[in-house]
Formats: sequence, structure tokens, C-alpha cells
Amino acid sequence: MGAARGLAGQPAGAAEPPANGRAGGRLTLVGAGPGDPDLITVAGRDALRAADVVIYDRLVHPELLRHAPASAVRVYLGKRPGEPHQPTQDRIHDLIVEHGRAGRHVIRLKGGDPMLFGRGGEELEVAARAGIPARVIPGVTAALGAAAAARLPLTHRELASSVAFVTGCGAAHRGDPGVDWAALARAVDTIVIYMGVEHLTGIAAALVAAGRPAGQPVALVCRATLADEAVFVAALGDLAAGLTPAGVEAPAAIIVGEVARCREASRQVAAAGVPAAAG
Repeated sequence: MGAARGLAGQPAGAAEPPANGRAGGRLTLVGAGPGDPDLITVAGRDALRAADVVIYDRLVHPELLRHAPASAVRVYLGKRPGEPHQPTQDRIHDLIVEHGRAGRHVIRLKGGDPMLFGRGGEELEVAARAGIPARVIPGVTAALGAAAAARLPLTHRELASSVAFVTGCGAAHRGDPGVDWAALARAVDTIVIYMGVEHLTGIAAALVAAGRPAGQPVALVCRATLADEAVFVAALGDLAAGLTPAGVEAPAAIIVGEVARCREASRQVAAAGVPAAAG
């Protein structure tokens, strides 16, 4: 059996490699969960309590910052689609290197999970190049939080045996053509779309054009797990025609597939006065 591994792949108990500056600097990527501050992991909460610097985004609930020591530097670097003068990813990278090399414990606190559409991979690469040890503490990603909050399974023995998580915005700054919606429409039963509200009509039209049934239900879960959470269900064809329900706004998880019918079934059970089963 191989030796246990610690930060940055080092054997457990071995001295951490020093940063290019003061020894002891390190980076921890922490998933903040889908919204509700109670849904952060115990490990994530404990890491915050040991922070020297917290770099956080706009989807992080402000209550989570209370776990960090009063002495910790808090740096807000949230990005909101369409707003000018937003912080760049390069700025985030610069701060990780600056504070890590200064011997500080940097917490990069991200909504959901840092390794799913959270650019965690890029930040780990930056830390590695700078000689800064790093670890990742996973979080409940938005898709899972939204599905649970809306009482929608993403897979179901009778309805769906496959699921895909995709981004609805692509990487236009790199000339990325984005998701192959035609291929995806035929490949999986349930499609969960992140960051797709702005392009919802075009995405829905592409899925219908590729053969996805126009009558297939789509659940749109806005502000999942928060007190003002809102869930809408619409037909894919209506969304393709631009008939988005009033009140749908980002952040939202878009769940396309027959599993969305389970939302109505759950509502009917509740209306009949029978408590819906947990899980």
C-alpha cells in the first residue's frame, strides 16, 4: 500500500514545500455550497476558521464570512454578467500568489463546488507554478442543491439513467463555440445548465431543433436553497419561442428532462395533505 498523501501530493507528515517567499503560505479552495450557508461542509467551515485571507465571489452567502477570524483579510471579487469593470481572473490569480508567497493561508471561497464551472483548476495551476501548496474542499454544487430544494431527482429508474452538467455561456473570450447542443440533446436524459438564463431561448431552440420534444418539461430553479427560492416549470418549446416565465432570473439552474415532471407530482402529493417522502 502506498504512503498517505498530504497537501500538493506530499507524503503525510512531510514538511510542506516553502512558497517563493515566507514558508507556510498555502491555498485552500473551498466550496461554499448552493446558497444556504448551513450547507457548507464541516471541513469548509473549519478551513475558514483558519484563514488569513478570504477571496470570495458574489454567490457566497455573507453569513459564511463570519466563520473567518476577525483579523482575516476579506476580498470580494464577485463577477456579475453584463456589469462593466469586473475583476478579472488574472487579478484573482495575482492575489493568490501575492498572499501565498507572503506566508498567508488563502481561502478561495466559491459558490457551489470549486471544481465544477468554478475555475478551480486554473487556480490550482497558478498555485503550483508559484510553489504554493494547495488543497480542495468540495462543496454541494448548484445543480444538486437546486434539484434537492425543488424535489427533483436528476436520475430516476423509470425516467432518466444519465445526466450532464453544462455551461450555458461557453468561453466566448477564447473563441470557444460552446456546447454542441445537437449532440447533447441525443446523448443524455437529463441536462442541467449552469449560467444559461441569458441564452435560454437560443439553448431551448437548439435542443428542440436537435429532436428534443417540444413538450418536454424544464424546471428553472432560481436562488436555490435560499429563503426567496423560486421554481418554475415550462415546456421546452415555449422557452424556445421566448415564453420564459415572469420572474426567472439568474442565478438559476435549468433542468431539462422528464424528471422535471416529478416536481408537479410532489406538489400534488403535498396538496392532498400527504407529506412528501424525504430524499
